[in-house]
Amino acid sequence: MHDASTPYNDTSFREYVAEGSAPALPETRRLYRRLLELGVKPVFLTGRTEDQRAITVANLRRQGYTGWEKLLLKPAAHVAGGLQLSAVAYKSGERQKLQDAGFVIVGNIGD
Repeated sequence: MHDASTPYNDTSFREYVAEGSAPALPETRRLYRRLLELGVKPVFLTGRTEDQRAITVANLRRQGYTGWEKLLLKPAAHVAGGLQLSAVAYKSGERQKLQDAGFVIVGNIGD
């Protein structure tokens, strides 16, 4: 399990992601299911990279998350040093793309 008090280390985080064992917060999962019932089409926007898609999808499904509209991950170039956007800049840009595509963002939950 990842210790939230440990300073961020990309190598450690990638190893943690590769385990596919990130636990769901029960309250967040409950909210997610309720939003689905209300017809909201959830989009996951994560700082994880495309090369982590399969393990991320498997982890989400194991934790009871299904039925999302999109799962947006950073291009793998972020790891290779090609695009060094901060998480804030990357996610802000992706949210803008969603809005430009006609999505209405009704909420934002994150760590």
